[in-house]
Amino acid sequence: MASVRPVRIAPSILSADFAKLGEEVRAIDAAGAEYIHIDVMDGHFVPNLTFGAPVVKCLRPHSQKVFDVHLMVAPVDHLIGDFADAGADIITVHQEAGPHLHRTLQSIKARGIKAGVSLNPSTPAATVAHVMDLVDLVLVMTVNPGFGGQSFIPLLDKIKAIRGMIDATGRAIDLEVDGGITPDTAKQVIAAGADVLVAGTAVFRDGPEHYARNIKALRA
Repeated sequence: MASVRPVRIAPSILSADFAKLGEEVRAIDAAGAEYIHIDVMDGHFVPNLTFGAPVVKCLRPHSQKVFDVHLMVAPVDHLIGDFADAGADIITVHQEAGPHLHRTLQSIKARGIKAGVSLNPSTPAATVAHVMDLVDLVLVMTVNPGFGGQSFIPLLDKIKAIRGMIDATGRAIDLEVDGGITPDTAKQVIAAGADVLVAGTAVFRDGPEHYARNIKALRA
């Protein structure tokens, strides 16, 4: 069943100009993004290295929008406090990143912020069935995490399955999709039930004067 919640756009600053990251965050905020998606990679769980909590803390004054922090990190538990203190509104961890997902989600919630769980492409939807009471967001990866600019993996059946799980809870849980999102693939994932779209290249292409146009195209 398709979501009836409004579609929100979460530009991934992985595709922003790192030399002027604060300006880029302000630009996507002004362009109409609801969330600021912050991809944290450790060079271990995924084959890339991005930024840590001090960068998030420095960016926090540049926008009041939701800071949607995606931790592609293992182990992850020891970093939750740092990112919470830095200003994260949502912290999403990977189902695959540790043996005690339930405990990790409890740790995030104990900080008074929203908790998300992310699934790699090969991880079945059913693996989050027993933490649905704790999550505020489920993130379906439609690329293998670690790099921007990859091609979309059409996991529409998985998105539909998780939409059914969310609807069964009766709770307002975000269904976020990340990877290869363009205006064309956005239509597919929205039809499957997604209501938060992470996009990097599709938002940040052509410079700041086009960010609003690019965000509008994803919503359409």
